[in-house]
Amino acid sequence: MTPVERPLSPHLQIYKPQLTSVLSITHRATGMALSFGILFLIWFLAAAAWSDGAFALAQGFWGSWLGLLCLFGWSFSLFYHLLNGIRHLAWDSGWGFELKTAYLTGWAVVAGSVALTLAAWIAGFCLRGAP
Repeated sequence: MTPVERPLSPHLQIYKPQLTSVLSITHRATGMALSFGILFLIWFLAAAAWSDGAFALAQGFWGSWLGLLCLFGWSFSLFYHLLNGIRHLAWDSGWGFELKTAYLTGWAVVAGSVALTLAAWIAGFCLRGAP
């Protein structure tokens, strides 16, 4: 018996990513990033309750460039996951399935996430110097 030549299903080498698929994958990734970030939040709170030395170590990490990068990514993940979750709630109600609307709301989620992340960080740095 000779094998039947069948067409292959699309795979990553020939598949062109679409905005909706990229946003879906990003939604899952940001959910995982938020879950992982909770561990760092727990570490920070436990260090604050444990001792001055433990808190100083945690504070030193969050004040470093790596800690700030983690916080920036975590805050972007928070805003992205929130806005895309609202978009999914709209889909659950039956609104937004048209291709034009799906792309419009998708780009709105991306733009809103960037804007809210920057606004939160700018506000945080402005309030940081306030007495």
